[in-house]
Amino acid sequence: MSSIKKVAARKRIALVAHDHKKADIIDWALANKAALEQHELMATGTTGRMLEEALQLPVRKFLSGPLGGDQQIGSRIAQGLIDVIIFFWDPMEAQPHDTDVKALLRIGVAWNIPLACDRATADFIITSPFMSSEYNLVLPDYTDYLNRGIEEEKS
Repeated sequence: MSSIKKVAARKRIALVAHDHKKADIIDWALANKAALEQHELMATGTTGRMLEEALQLPVRKFLSGPLGGDQQIGSRIAQGLIDVIIFFWDPMEAQPHDTDVKALLRIGVAWNIPLACDRATADFIITSPFMSSEYNLVLPDYTDYLNRGIEEEKS
């Protein structure tokens, strides 16, 4: 049975952008500064520094994505400490840390976190009435998964 997590009106938003998408996320964030300043912002390394400079708002910065920042954000999702992910990833460029990127996206979906990977979706999320009010997030029920029997390997 699924449970409900009450997400506060002040959301904890993780902002991530690949190198070729950093200008896009800065442009998007500036266009949405009034909305973003109502929330707690966090970001991976360089993206966080650039956002903090551009917005003149505090941004909690983690490591650079390839150095573990994506995993730090993923860990916070699993702990229930991130409410929204805005991740402008570059579909045209191979990433050296592609497995980390995939893991971050997977954990976001696994925990039913609103996740935008492009500007249009980010616009829909940031303008949603749920962004400025409490929201009852349905948490997936992983009881069966956690209680599954692990078959011993046959020799």
